[in-house]
Amino acid sequence: MLHFEDYRHSFPNARLTRSASGVLEVTLHTDGDTLQFNGHTHEQFVDLFHDIGADPDNRVVILTGAGDAFMATISAEGFDFFTPRGYDKIFREGKKVLMNILDIEVPMIAALNGPVRLHSEYVLLADIVLATPATVFQDKPHFDFGIVPGDGVNLLWPEVIGSIRARYFLLTRQELDAKTAKDWGVVNEVVPSGDLLARAHEIAESLAALPPLTGRYTRIALTQKLRRIVDDGAGYGLALEGISAADVALAMARQN
Repeated sequence: MLHFEDYRHSFPNARLTRSASGVLEVTLHTDGDTLQFNGHTHEQFVDLFHDIGADPDNRVVILTGAGDAFMATISAEGFDFFTPRGYDKIFREGKKVLMNILDIEVPMIAALNGPVRLHSEYVLLADIVLATPATVFQDKPHFDFGIVPGDGVNLLWPEVIGSIRARYFLLTRQELDAKTAKDWGVVNEVVPSGDLLARAHEIAESLAALPPLTGRYTRIALTQKLRRIVDDGAGYGLALEGISAADVALAMARQN
């Protein structure tokens, strides 16, 4: 069992604040601005979501971003896709981070301050998704790196928008604007940028007012199917991603 002071300052890429009612706001960032995702944040977020889920005083979690995007760019720094030991680390972290998000057994609200071009599976594991007109969804970096999108987007997008739409979305790197995302059931509300966090906290406070076990067990009840989907498929998808990464590494070695 953890308490807020045990972990609130432990994560350089996550700013944590919590209200007296137990609403935890988690802002992903790099030096206070838009998050630059890399291998270090990939590792860090495994522990971040674990600690949030292990704190019984969290009643609702709001996940948001800093700057002008929720998560839009990625660097290869800190990743080793191209050796068995290196990819084993990615494989283990990739599975664990999804289960750790699902192990946050209180309602989760994703408040998307801008584009989501990678790791949109984090968002799809939230219970309520709020967006601004600047929010767009895209799975960009997998094909940019030449690897399989097997880290959970392959599992969760078909669940949310349907199989045919999801396969097109991933294969073509389609960009979904906020309106389309709402029409397709990815987003619950599109609100002005200046109202995003206020609306998220309004909803969160109403949920925090529920009896503690009611809020907790409702999250559990609503995510059982997602837990089965992730548990059954995450390892296989990440293994396919690793095989494709090894093939890219071999092709690069041949060119050099």
